Parts: sequence; C-alpha cells; structure tokens
Amino acid sequence: MPDVSYLDAVRKSYDTVATAYFERVKSPAELDPLSRGMLDVFAETVRAAGLGPVADLGCGPGKVTAHLAERDVPAFGMDLSPAMIKLARDAHPDLRFGVGSMTALPFADDILGGVLAYYSTHHTPPELLPVVFGEFHRTLVPGGHVMLAGHVGVGQHLRPTQAYGGLPVSYESYLLPPDGLAELLKQAGLVLTARLVEEPDEGAERTFATFLARKPERP
Repeated sequence: MPDVSYLDAVRKSYDTVATAYFERVKSPAELDPLSRGMLDVFAETVRAAGLGPVADLGCGPGKVTAHLAERDVPAFGMDLSPAMIKLARDAHPDLRFGVGSMTALPFADDILGGVLAYYSTHHTPPELLPVVFGEFHRTLVPGGHVMLAGHVGVGQHLRPTQAYGGLPVSYESYLLPPDGLAELLKQAGLVLTARLVEEPDEGAERTFATFLARKPERP
C-alpha cells in the first residue's frame, strides 16, 4: 500500500479553511472565459456520451458540481474534507456528496461516465499521481472522459503555512510541468484528447493547465 499519510494534513487544512474557502473562491460563472469554456466543453462531452454518472473529485463546497448539474450532467461530488462536504450538502441539498480519497475511490470498476479533478490533485505527491490517475482509469467505463485542471509549474514544491484569509494550513503543493502531467495520464492508460495552458494574467503568479482525456474503448 502507498504511504498516504499526507492526506491527514490535507483533510485538517481544508476542514480549517472550509468556510473561508467557500466565501472567497469563485463560482464557475465568475471564472475567465477560457476556464469556464473548458468546463462547459467537458459538460457537453459527458452529457452527449451518456455513459454514466460523473464524479467531481475534490469537489470542495460543491460549486463546480452544481455547475455541471445545471447543464444536465448527472454529477455528484466527493471530497476528503468532511467540513467541505457539509458546506456542499447545505448549499446544494438536491445533489449527492460524500467523503473519500482519490487514492482509493469507493466505486466499482467501469462505473463512471466521467471524472472531473478541478484544482484538486496538486496536493498529491508526484510519486502518488500514478495511483490517483490509475483510480480514474479503473472506475471509468470504456469511453469515459476525464478533465484534469489545476496549477502547473516547473516542479515547485510549496509549503504554505496560511491560506484563505490567513488561516493556518499544513498541506503541501506540487506544481508539475504540463508535459509531465500529460505523460502520467498516458501512463495510466488514458488517451489525451486536448490540453490548454493559460499563462498568468498581469500581477498573477500561477500558470494553469487543463487536460481532457478518455479511457479507450475495449477492442
């Protein structure tokens, strides 16, 4: 079994900042056109495929899950943080949310029509990303789709002590190159179909990347 002790720091940190996160993080409707457009492309793709439910992994307070549901996607959310899941359930009582880890998804093989990991994998140590992406592959039906989006960089390892209004956190973040993430998706058996790299706006520090991929059909 891989060492997933880092999850304790991630869980505790997001339980601490959950309310501040909910208040500060933008809803999809407030995102820049490219980011919002990629979410809508994913929504249209999984809706048209009609292969099964779509898991928003690392859903936080459920804003993106709700965005998908508003576009007739059969979406549900999962997050490591119980405090985040409570916020999601309170804000969206008509949707399904549960606590869980991407390192061991509580789903059967070949059951999901789509997986969304929206700014939710950067706390995973790079050596464990094959485990996470392997879980995406395992739980997707053949032909199912993945959207991975988040911060990228040149291999930075960040150890912040405060976040979201100055609240204490103990998680770590890893900013990998886009090519490296693309290769890890491929190694997990996923076929990359598109990628978008967004350079930071003036005054911003982070570069963002979005990847679309799918699980191949069986021969």
